[in-house]
Amino acid sequence: MLNLRRLDLNLLVTLDVLLAEHNVTRAAQRLNLSQPSVSVHLARLRDIFGDPLLLPGPRGMKPTARGEELREPLRLALEALGQAVAPASAFDPASATNTWRVAATDYGESTIVLPALSSLRQQAPGTRLAVLELAPDRITRQAEQGEIDLAFHTSAGAPPGLRRRTLFAERYVLAGRVDHPRLQRKPTLRQFCTLEHVLVSNSGGGFYGVTDEALAQAGLTRRVALSVPHFLFMIAALAATDLVAMVPERLVRGNRSLKAVAPPIEVPGYEMAMLWHERAHRDPAHQWLRAHIQSAVASTG
Repeated sequence: MLNLRRLDLNLLVTLDVLLAEHNVTRAAQRLNLSQPSVSVHLARLRDIFGDPLLLPGPRGMKPTARGEELREPLRLALEALGQAVAPASAFDPASATNTWRVAATDYGESTIVLPALSSLRQQAPGTRLAVLELAPDRITRQAEQGEIDLAFHTSAGAPPGLRRRTLFAERYVLAGRVDHPRLQRKPTLRQFCTLEHVLVSNSGGGFYGVTDEALAQAGLTRRVALSVPHFLFMIAALAATDLVAMVPERLVRGNRSLKAVAPPIEVPGYEMAMLWHERAHRDPAHQWLRAHIQSAVASTG
């Protein structure tokens, strides 16, 4: 450790060239240094290693046993260091073999991951994608430790300290099965309150949400008959029963088994964001993935 503290990179580069050239003059030319400067470097190296390293011979300088011992490990070490500090190479999705890990709810899977999946497979066929269940209280730690590359979360509820990019703004619609007798036209507010509703409760088992907050401000209540933890089960329940739900519009867009109408009460929407850690911000592969997802989501409107 004492020798390492006394070394600097310039000395090691000089030694590497001297061991290759066996000549101070030629080494100086390759290094674009004066011959005396290279001689000074060699003197310092001899002092640090406690060995002459190179000795005068009939045809230039001849490495000592210690010098020969250092030649290949030093070359490999400097080569690895050069690769480590070289500018990041451009990312080629066609030949990439990355494994990406993203965290999302089933809503995020349907509205963000799924729209990006087909083109991701086409453009980067050698890559793999793992979708992990979103755990809001663990996002920051997972991103910091490299357990996830991206997380998809509402902007308002996103943890601080992570980079973010807004993907889209979402609004709520009232949805039920396509032939629901009470949804053939927009219901009145009174009719809305008499319908039986489904609610997605992320915390599990809740029967009160943003719609109920909006109704409470108007002095009204509704009947929530079913509370579920996932949107996909809610969609199935709507198609199979007379239940209705206030759902994010993107989740039911194009679903032929459901009918969606504008609700008779205004419920605030939200923005969905893509989150990532600073450590991955400048990585070319990560930049490509983020841009690809943003473009794919934007194309869905």
